[in-house]
Amino acid sequence: MAYASLATGVLLAAGFGSRFDPDGLHNKLLARMPDGTPVAHEAAHRLLQVVTRVLAVVRPGSDALARLLNDAGCDVMFTANAARGMGASLAAGIEASEDAEGWIVALADMPRIAVTTIEAVAHALDDGASLVAPFYQGQRGHPVGFGIEHRDALLTLDGDTGARSLLTSHHVMRLNVDDAGILRDVDTPEDLRNV
Repeated sequence: MAYASLATGVLLAAGFGSRFDPDGLHNKLLARMPDGTPVAHEAAHRLLQVVTRVLAVVRPGSDALARLLNDAGCDVMFTANAARGMGASLAAGIEASEDAEGWIVALADMPRIAVTTIEAVAHALDDGASLVAPFYQGQRGHPVGFGIEHRDALLTLDGDTGARSLLTSHHVMRLNVDDAGILRDVDTPEDLRNV
């Protein structure tokens, strides 16, 4: 582990990935990247290099994904609220980690975020930042760090906008990084070739 943050990682892995497979037969998080590593495993692995605990939030019925994330070192939780969107999944993860001192929230379909970027977010959060996010060429990306003072607001999230309302209504410590991985997610099979 390069840097052991005090924060708890929350890996959101409960989406349906309908753009990747409109028929719903193949979970994009289990899809393999060119080196053979499953997308979600790589995202979890990178987060676990910085935080000692990662809580992976998955939807019911995603048993293969849950096993993969458990094997990667995550604590896995199922949330029946996954169908309501990313906000509801994030709220469930926050509720399940009530002993956390802060959170680094990452998306399981973003396997190419540099570990140094995750470390930078963690350092800022551990040093007292309330809300911190990386930016690449002016665009905000992931992961996002949330201090304990945002717990109540995070618990009320619902729908598919995630924590966007918090990020637009509060001051965000901006970390400019040279890491295009903070913006690159896997939404389509073509994206697998570009990660």
